Amino acid sequence: MQVTVIGLGPMGQAMTAAYLDKGYDVTVWNRTPAKAAALVARGARLAPSVAAALRAGDLVVMSLTDYDAVHAILEQAPEALAGRTVANLTSDTPERARAEAEWIAAHGGVQLTGGVQTPPPGIGAPGAETYYSGDAAALETHRAALEVLTGIDYLGEDPGLAALYYQIGMDMFWTGLTGYLHGQALASAHGIPAERFLEQAVKTMNFEYFARFYAPRIDAGDHAGDVDNVTMAVASLEHVVHTAQAAGLDTGVPGAVLAAFRRAQAAGHGGDSLTRLTETLKG
Repeated sequence: MQVTVIGLGPMGQAMTAAYLDKGYDVTVWNRTPAKAAALVARGARLAPSVAAALRAGDLVVMSLTDYDAVHAILEQAPEALAGRTVANLTSDTPERARAEAEWIAAHGGVQLTGGVQTPPPGIGAPGAETYYSGDAAALETHRAALEVLTGIDYLGEDPGLAALYYQIGMDMFWTGLTGYLHGQALASAHGIPAERFLEQAVKTMNFEYFARFYAPRIDAGDHAGDVDNVTMAVASLEHVVHTAQAAGLDTGVPGAVLAAFRRAQAAGHGGDSLTRLTETLKG
């Protein structure tokens, strides 16, 4: 029932609070100690140094901006990593995750790479999950403590897998969310409030049917245009761009999507399914 949390941004704050709610003995460290004040008032202990924070227990949870920030902290006390498991829930590339795991292992520790699939308010709430990859034995040792934060989706021993899955998800998330925001900007330009269009937006952004329909075809390399095709998408996107232009909106977002479909069309794939873009976008 002991854990160390390093980094007290919104995610670190939420994680520390979740542990305190469950009665854990929590040690915290942050480059700006003042951020720990409210948590210390609730019972957390503020470590005077990185070394002290690492030595406080066997499990260290980190959620920072990137791996540069992680490394800048850990390299202050590499000798204190021996025997510790670092649940590194920081966003970065798969390559950086593997490199940091090797560095931590060289100093006697173990890294569990994580990709959290919820914003801070979802920490400790039912239904939230985190991708994990790395040492399976370390994961099982600390499973109960990690499940205080979210459910666990374990992907395998490769420490880069969780980072890869996370970045794939972020690719979809940012693209999709930007599409929503651009669409709502178009709605707002015509006097339609976000709350008024909310139910339509939720229905439109539900891609489950398409993902389930397309996935086996993508894996089979089957891009037959029997249901949809690239030329149809080009025509539809041109209508979107023209509608946005007429409303005085920036058309960079739909314009970029249109450009991708036009490249597929120019390459002779106008009659193929939209899934052809999984090949076209490889460059």
